[in-house]
Amino acid sequence: MSESLLHPPVKRIRHLIFLKDVLILALTCFGGPQVHLVMFLERFVQKRRYLTEEELLELQALCQILPGPTSTQTITALGFKLGGPNLAYATVLVWSLPAVLVMTLAALGIYYLQQNQISLTFMRFVEPMAIGFLAYGGYTIGAKVIHKNTHWFILITAAVIAYLFPSPYMTPIVIVLGGFVTSLGFRKHEKMDKNPIHIQWANFILWLSVLVFAAALGAITQSLPVRLFENFYRNGSLVFGGGQVLNPMLYTEFVEFKQYLTRQEFLSGMALAQVIPGPVFSIASYIGALSMRSEGGLGSQLWGSLAATTGIFLPGTFLIFFVYRFWNSLKKYRGVRASLEGINAASVGLTAAAVIRMFIPTATNTTAIITIIGTLGILQYTKTPPYVIVLGGILLGILFH
Repeated sequence: MSESLLHPPVKRIRHLIFLKDVLILALTCFGGPQVHLVMFLERFVQKRRYLTEEELLELQALCQILPGPTSTQTITALGFKLGGPNLAYATVLVWSLPAVLVMTLAALGIYYLQQNQISLTFMRFVEPMAIGFLAYGGYTIGAKVIHKNTHWFILITAAVIAYLFPSPYMTPIVIVLGGFVTSLGFRKHEKMDKNPIHIQWANFILWLSVLVFAAALGAITQSLPVRLFENFYRNGSLVFGGGQVLNPMLYTEFVEFKQYLTRQEFLSGMALAQVIPGPVFSIASYIGALSMRSEGGLGSQLWGSLAATTGIFLPGTFLIFFVYRFWNSLKKYRGVRASLEGINAASVGLTAAAVIRMFIPTATNTTAIITIIGTLGILQYTKTPPYVIVLGGILLGILFH
């Protein structure tokens, strides 16, 4: 039965059941968007019949080409489809909260260990594992999206630029230029019958207004929580390709550029994000909490986590609200479809540059190199879940500590 034909009490019950399903997935969905999609199909399509398999795959495809966390946007779009904006916002909260809490606690735990002069060497195997995860993620995406000489040119150019100029301000330039290059070849794409596009601009204006206002407020007040919100909001507005692309962007900005975290702290958090269920974008909560430790006190770190978490998830939510309404018309334009090729290729190049920068400090460490190679081999040739690999690395670190 159509959602619009249901009585209000029935709608509320249906929405509560949906949110319960979202919570179950938030506690059990390990892995990235590909793994999440399988579980979404099982629960939302086969068990609950909220939508058809074709509709869910279409939602996933839409979210893959938007900036932001793919799985989060997919499940948010489903909430929007079933109950409008209010249910969609509730969906984001329920889906992300468990992972956000765990990553915030992880940051507080690392800060506690540091304050008590307790060594983090038990994480020594986990750090190179994180490099292995990032390299494998980039390889996996590259195998899917790099098919032409033009794609290779964009990938290599993006990697060189990102490596030579490790600034967060280069990221949007590289991504936009990549999309522009391949959009020029739009004539190679099949023509589709187009309908007039009716755009409701409210959510786009909201997304852009928050971006501009946060940047201005941060520049005026120099408040660290405000600047953290703006930093993560900007990154959440520009990241195409999920956590594999987000992680190098955050590494560039918060480790190399601003030095809020050490390399060891970042890689430890990046690996821990592989252990927990839910969205991998929850690493923002970890970075936000540790970035505020200089302000002193538990409250400051919690504010940092909240600012970073809100910043990373909010833009993707605004954009999915905006685009979902006219996506069926927009995707029929050849220039739009063609630009996605360059965006994806540039994203892989950004990942490659980050892997190289992260690897160089470990190039003389035989143990780290063996760990990276071993991680890549396990991911490539076995079906071992990433969280099992990370837990094994922590256990090895404790045993050899």
